[in-house]
Amino acid sequence: MAEKTTIEWTESTWPVLTGCSRVSEGCRNCYSERLTATRLRNVPAYQGLAILHHGEPRWTGEVRLNEGVLYNPLRWKRPRRIFVSQMSDLFHEKVSNLWLDRMFAVMALAGRHTFQCLTKRAERMRDYCNDPETRRRVGIVMLDLIKEGEFDVPNGMIVPLERCPDSTNEKPAFWSVWPLPNIWMGVSAEDQKTADERIPLLLQTPAAIHWVSYEPALGPVDFTNLSPPNFINAFGHSFGLPSLDWIVVGGESGPEARPFNVQWARDTIAQCKAAGVACFVKQLGANPGQERDTKGDWHSWKLLDRKGGDIEDWPKDLQIREYPQLKQETP
Repeated sequence: MAEKTTIEWTESTWPVLTGCSRVSEGCRNCYSERLTATRLRNVPAYQGLAILHHGEPRWTGEVRLNEGVLYNPLRWKRPRRIFVSQMSDLFHEKVSNLWLDRMFAVMALAGRHTFQCLTKRAERMRDYCNDPETRRRVGIVMLDLIKEGEFDVPNGMIVPLERCPDSTNEKPAFWSVWPLPNIWMGVSAEDQKTADERIPLLLQTPAAIHWVSYEPALGPVDFTNLSPPNFINAFGHSFGLPSLDWIVVGGESGPEARPFNVQWARDTIAQCKAAGVACFVKQLGANPGQERDTKGDWHSWKLLDRKGGDIEDWPKDLQIREYPQLKQETP
C-alpha cells in the first residue's frame, strides 16, 4: 500500500527517512517535527527522534533510514507522483551518500513513478548530483538489486559497460541515465533571503524538473532578481543556468501559523505567468491576512478548511494548480 497523503501537489508519500533538525525560520512550526514528538512518538520508526521541550517539539538531530519502506515504490504498480522523505530532509548532513545512492537506485528502477524531492540543504543536493561518481555508484546499487532477481530493468535506464565513455578497468560498472528523468529536484524557500541562498544552488543541480516550494511563505519573493551568484533571474537562462519549471506557494498551517499575505501568492502567479512557468497555489494557510475588497474595505478570510486548502474557498484568481511539463531529457 502506498502512503496516503493530504498534500495537494502530490499523490503519495515515501517516508524513507525520519528525523531532522532545523535550519531556518521556515522550520519553526514544522508539521513533521510536531507529529514525531506527539502522535508518532511511540511508533518504532520515530521513537527518540523528537521530544517535547517545555511543551514545544524539538528534533533530537538523529536521522534514520527506514529499511522497511525502502523498496515500497518498486512494488507500487500504478504510476503516481511521490513526495520523497516528507518526514525528514533528503540531503540532511547525517544522511550518508550510501543511503542516498540506495534511494536514488530505487527511484531509477521505479521509472513509472515521478519522484518529487525537496530540501533546504541545497548545497549538499548540488554537490551530490554533480559528483561524477554518484552516477556510477547509483548504477552499481541498481545492478545489485537487479541481480537479486526481484526487480526489472527499465528501458534505457542502464547502459552496458562498453558504452560508458568514462569506464575504467579499475571501476567496471554500469551507469544510469543522469539526471534521472523521473526525479524532480526542489528547494524550500520561505522568504527572499532563503530564495537567494537556495535557488541558485538548485539551478546548478542537474534535474529533469527544477522546482521551488515557497511554503510556508513568510515574506514576499522576487524570483526575477535573486542575489547570488550574480543577480540571476530564476525564470531566465542567466549565466548558462537552467530556469525554474514549477513553483508551489502556500501559507503556514497549524495552531501557531504565522500570517500569510495573499498578495504574495498573487505576485508569484503573475511572475510565473509572465515567464511561462507552472504555478501551484497549495493553501492559504491557517492565518491568511486581511485584504481590501473592491470597495476598499478590509475583510478577513472565512475559510472552511482549517489550513486554507479548499480551493473552492478562494477567489477565482488564486485558484491556480498547474504542473510542469517535462523538459527534453538531458543526454
